[in-house]
Amino acid sequence: MDKRLGWLILLAFLPLALALGCGELGKVDQGRVVAFDEQKRTVTLIQDKKAEPGNPDYNTLPPHTYSLPKDPSEMGPVPKVGKRMKLDVKAREIVIFDPATQNFKNIAYTLIDQKEGVDKNNPLVAGKKFPMVDKTKKAITIYSARQKILTTFTVPEEYFAMPDDTWDAGDEVRIYYKEPGKALRFMNITRTDIFKK
Repeated sequence: MDKRLGWLILLAFLPLALALGCGELGKVDQGRVVAFDEQKRTVTLIQDKKAEPGNPDYNTLPPHTYSLPKDPSEMGPVPKVGKRMKLDVKAREIVIFDPATQNFKNIAYTLIDQKEGVDKNNPLVAGKKFPMVDKTKKAITIYSARQKILTTFTVPEEYFAMPDDTWDAGDEVRIYYKEPGKALRFMNITRTDIFKK
């Protein structure tokens, strides 16, 4: 056999051999946390359909649940849970995830007060815990850091029986996995400063 032909055959099969040797590549899931069980080490998220920074779209059902990585070095900060998927200030509507029905619920609200362009370092929000739910005055105050909006509103009476995290946005997380439902890496995007040295 011609030496050149032998090399050509070897080069032709080299990519196939490398592909078989490397194994299956993993996948990435990203979304907002709606449930976290520290004892069972599971996290449940609503997938961000668009995955566009600054323009998320949390409308994918059913929710995705993952067991967290066993290796602590593959685990980011513990996530904050929240059920608020969207705050639409133009339509005066909040979209929440309802665990009881495993579906989304659109809740119209009556505006009490709203401030826009509120940075997270603004004294109006810095160091404060949101949401603030005042069941006596029937008022809920939430802050959206992404939208830079601080808003206070009221909703129909029955919604005040819901837990406070109904009105909060859960942390945005990213999960790397190969086997469905089993996270190999867990990153809390909301609580991770990628520019920190």
